[in-house]
Amino acid sequence: MIGGICTFQSSLDWGTYLLHVDWKSSSTMLVCDICTQEVSSEDDMKSHLLLAHMEQDCWCPFCTLAGLTYDELSHHIHTAHADTLEPWCSDEEQSKGAHGGATSSSSSSSSTPDKDLRTGHHMKTPEKCWVPLDVELNTKKSHGSCKEADVPRNAASEAPGLDDDPPTACAAPIAGSEDLVIECPFCSETENSIDKLELHVRREHADLLTSPTKGHAKQQYECPMCSLVCANANILQEHVYLHLEDTCDTNTAKITSDSILARQLQAEEDKRRRIEESKREKVEFQKLQRQFGLDNSGGYRQQSVQNLERAVARGRMRPMDFHLHKAEMMESLATGVDDGRTKTSGVMEALRQYYNIAGPEVRRVWLCSPLDHFSSSAGDKGWGCGFRNFQMLLSSILFSDTYRDFLQDFRYIPCIPKIQAMIEDAWKEGFDPQGASHFNGKLQRTRAWIGACEIYSLLTSMRLKCRILDFHTPSGLSGTHPLLFEWVLNYYASDTRGAEGKVVCSSKPAIYLQHQGHSRTIVGIEERKNKSYCLLLFDPGCPSDAMQRLTKKNVDAADLKHFRKYVGGLKHKQYQIVAVEGILSPEERAVRLQMSKVFRAERIP
Repeated sequence: MIGGICTFQSSLDWGTYLLHVDWKSSSTMLVCDICTQEVSSEDDMKSHLLLAHMEQDCWCPFCTLAGLTYDELSHHIHTAHADTLEPWCSDEEQSKGAHGGATSSSSSSSSTPDKDLRTGHHMKTPEKCWVPLDVELNTKKSHGSCKEADVPRNAASEAPGLDDDPPTACAAPIAGSEDLVIECPFCSETENSIDKLELHVRREHADLLTSPTKGHAKQQYECPMCSLVCANANILQEHVYLHLEDTCDTNTAKITSDSILARQLQAEEDKRRRIEESKREKVEFQKLQRQFGLDNSGGYRQQSVQNLERAVARGRMRPMDFHLHKAEMMESLATGVDDGRTKTSGVMEALRQYYNIAGPEVRRVWLCSPLDHFSSSAGDKGWGCGFRNFQMLLSSILFSDTYRDFLQDFRYIPCIPKIQAMIEDAWKEGFDPQGASHFNGKLQRTRAWIGACEIYSLLTSMRLKCRILDFHTPSGLSGTHPLLFEWVLNYYASDTRGAEGKVVCSSKPAIYLQHQGHSRTIVGIEERKNKSYCLLLFDPGCPSDAMQRLTKKNVDAADLKHFRKYVGGLKHKQYQIVAVEGILSPEERAVRLQMSKVFRAERIP
């Protein structure tokens, strides 16, 4: 049998090529259907189709037409050059070989070989025979060559002459047969039929089969971040995602670093602000401590000695008087009895005489029981008003027949350090634990201010029945407290009903009056002819010399100017009063002690 070349045409969506099998040399060659380029393997053919025809502008190998897409070029070749692509057989006689072969028959049509193959007629073997097929013959071993069973290797040696049968190995296997193995040009997947292979390609490699529509240039998928050109939109999207991931990682690291720095700066700023606030609060607290005498700057004794020394240094006191005052102070501290240097007696009697013979604008006046006035001294100036008002209140109680026999232990007015010790003892018994906590349970050797709560606790511990009332908000126009005046009038008039005369002397003690920053003692109330009321107040801030002058001369209206307070003269937001109303039994005292655990004042209104 005379050897020859058998050619198959394979067509898929991604390319078309011709498969040549050379029986003479037993070699396989692949020919590009577009440009007739021959390559030795299918991988080389894939690379050739991709580089020469899919990524470059396609041009017709048979004419001058160029600039077409692959689909357009394939359509052009199969329509305009169909005769060139049809299988043909050479009409030349085969050259005489070593066995003396005869000339070949004339060339026949493209259907002749198929017809002869199907009918089994003998024909002269052409030197070249192109047989178009729509399948790709691709086996795992030969990659497109015919099987060994179809093409016997000794076919040429067994053909002695021209009359021998031509080889039939170029007949294509039927698609879908069990012996057919077709490999996907894009992956290693194999199928046994063209339909299955096309279905596989369209499902798994659809992105590689897409081509630009007719009339449009090939679309370029260029990365906006690095200018890389991608084959399709999906690959570009994945590529850009990689950029974004890197950017996000970088930005995340930067944001993390910035956040750490911001937190550090914020922490430093908060620390600095806390330090400044702590310093400011410390300064304010120290001011408050100095204001209320809690700065450990010494108490009554130390302040007395300092003021006496300052008076000597300024020439206002002789050294002899300094030692005399100091000796009297030390004796008072030792005995716990006030030295009486700031006490003024007889003031209430002077007021009674004034109202009896003067005061035509006053219709009626109520006065408390007699009392002594106590002024601030060098040892308590600036902080001792609460203690001095307690001395005045206690002196008023001791002058009353109702309480004199009961208070046998208080025949004398205690000094300020003694009063401080008495309040501390009341705290130790359990009176007003909140107030005790405020002062840390200590008043002696301090300059701490006291108020209505401390006066109430002290009087209750002495078994004196008293009330503490809180006029917490103004009850009249322009921030006035007319209810306070009304309550004081009812207090003094309650035991003098039916009394006649302009001046009514009550047996009730004086009233302790407290407002922000200061305290005074209410000793009476006037009812004026215009139906208004006026309180009579004793102020510890009034010097003892001024008070003593009232007892040595006839009092006039000008002297009472500092004592009188009209409704419009009391405009503090809040006032508290402590009024004594009787004596407590031991049982009542125990009840009051228990009630003072949670201290509550009577609120008016």
